[in-house]
Amino acid sequence: MTFTATFKLALAALKRNKMRSFLTALGIIIGVGAVVIMQSLGEGATAYISNQISGLGSNLLFAVPGTTRMMGIQNAAVPLFTSGDLESIQKRARSIEKIGPLNSRPLSAIYAGNNHNTIVNGVSPEFFHIRKFVVTSGRSLSEDDERTGALICILGPTVRQALFGSQDPIGKEIRVHNLPMRVIGILESRGSTMGGDADDIVYIPYTTFSRRVSGNDRIGAIFFSAISQDRIDDAKEEVTRILRTRRHILSGEDDDFVVRDPREMAALLQTVTGILTILLSSIAAISLLVGGIGIMNIMLVSVTERTREIGIRLAVGARTSDILTQFLVEATILSALGGLLGLLIGIGVSYFATGIIGIPFVIPLTTIPLAFGVSVFIGIAFGVFPARKASRLNPLDALRFE
Repeated sequence: MTFTATFKLALAALKRNKMRSFLTALGIIIGVGAVVIMQSLGEGATAYISNQISGLGSNLLFAVPGTTRMMGIQNAAVPLFTSGDLESIQKRARSIEKIGPLNSRPLSAIYAGNNHNTIVNGVSPEFFHIRKFVVTSGRSLSEDDERTGALICILGPTVRQALFGSQDPIGKEIRVHNLPMRVIGILESRGSTMGGDADDIVYIPYTTFSRRVSGNDRIGAIFFSAISQDRIDDAKEEVTRILRTRRHILSGEDDDFVVRDPREMAALLQTVTGILTILLSSIAAISLLVGGIGIMNIMLVSVTERTREIGIRLAVGARTSDILTQFLVEATILSALGGLLGLLIGIGVSYFATGIIGIPFVIPLTTIPLAFGVSVFIGIAFGVFPARKASRLNPLDALRFE
């Protein structure tokens, strides 16, 4: 018997029990769909993290007080940086292009009865160059603003909307920490960064923050940019060496600060998402195994139901290989159709899920052929035993079967 004839017979047998065939393939559908969804969400999360990290700035590095164990989180036992640290890095680090301090505090911004809780950052003009921030309306901070400690501010779009609505805020005065601040600029929207609203922020000159808000010249973080991509590691080493000297850290002692660059953050977060993706995909793949068991179970039932039919075919000259092939083809068709439907459902669900979550829609190139290939392999693997059982039936016994 030709393969085409065997395929038609197998397809006709499956059509006779459409609902049972669908329910048998359901395990494969769920398994393949789940694997595709997990892979897509994992790749989308990785792409999202990469985009967020790259948006921090070109050649960016930053130093924060705290130990490696604390991941740079400040506590009372670790001293902040000083203006002397900043000046020393600026003079001695040859791989640094620009450097700027950053201090932050949650404060209220008030305008005409509108009160909005936000984050106020004290920064120098260099900070905007390091972070590649764009002022879409008004102007950025200047050296004169920094030198004089001017009472001015730049608003993020979220703060602008909360305080002014549709009004033009440039030149208007708001109150921050009971200080009158004149709005000189509006930042370009940056959306969500690392899970937070990057537009819910106010920037004021660092000297203004030190004199009027914090009351000291201590620095919570130092941002700097390397001269080029290939000098990032050199810049980290120079800054680390200078800060160890400035903070009187002896040889062999651990640093009480951390110098980070976006590459480390991206690598760490991508490792975490990769492990989670593999774990969740492995759990989802268990459904494929369950689906294979379901196929084998139904095929064994089918062999029992069609024992007399098999006996008649063997009696009229069908070879055992024909019977084996037919049942193997039936199992393969079930798993292949289940795999195809699972792929379509997985891609569709992934598309809508990534849109809701807000991450890029990505389907790894290897996922589709791999998931489909595994589903077909499972159909063949779990169809072999029922097919062998059917092909080994004794024709006389099969004809007497009721």
